[in-house]
Amino acid sequence: MTRSSLWQGAERHAPSGKPTSAIILLHGLGSNAEDLISLAPLLAPVLPNTVFISPNAPWPCDMAPYGYQWFSLQDRSAENRWAGVQQAAPYLMQFVPEVAAEFGLPLGRIVMMGFSQGCMMSLHVALRLEEQIAGVVGLSGALIGPEHLEAEIRSRPPVLLAHGQMDPVVPYGAMAVAETVLQRNNVPVETITSPQMQHNIDDLVLTATAQFLMKILGEG
Repeated sequence: MTRSSLWQGAERHAPSGKPTSAIILLHGLGSNAEDLISLAPLLAPVLPNTVFISPNAPWPCDMAPYGYQWFSLQDRSAENRWAGVQQAAPYLMQFVPEVAAEFGLPLGRIVMMGFSQGCMMSLHVALRLEEQIAGVVGLSGALIGPEHLEAEIRSRPPVLLAHGQMDPVVPYGAMAVAETVLQRNNVPVETITSPQMQHNIDDLVLTATAQFLMKILGEG
């Protein structure tokens, strides 16, 4: 099988020695690999044996002259978003096990961490992998096609969802919907609300993320 195209342009932040875990960082609409890899130096001090890898989404953003997208949001209907995650999912279904193989790790040492549209992709893919990964961190995003999850779920990694109450892009209520559906499908889920956060990642969320990652990766 041809190596996933997501390796092209992917950014890495690696430990000095052989990594014992990997975190795949998935950016939002119109952003790129360089955006979320900036989180790596902030998390690396508490995860010294973790390699961080951040790919560009498969397609150029069709709403901006730069950046990439996992799927188009020119049409924001539920049907289009569901079709979009399905179209992009195979790229990550291939990429996740390739990351594990690249660093000689089992899938149980891989975390998917996404912001906004990257959160949507992380949740969609991680719950449908045949072999369970270590966990998912979903930041300021949503669970797309929640009505389909019961029929399609294949694994139940622990999930942390974080959202800002002042988010003007992805409604804060999306987190409660995702939490309810995940709980109904027996997925371990934790949530954190940042009262003043808009569509970004603040210190409260970053601290909670670090604590969650240390817990699921056994480095806390």
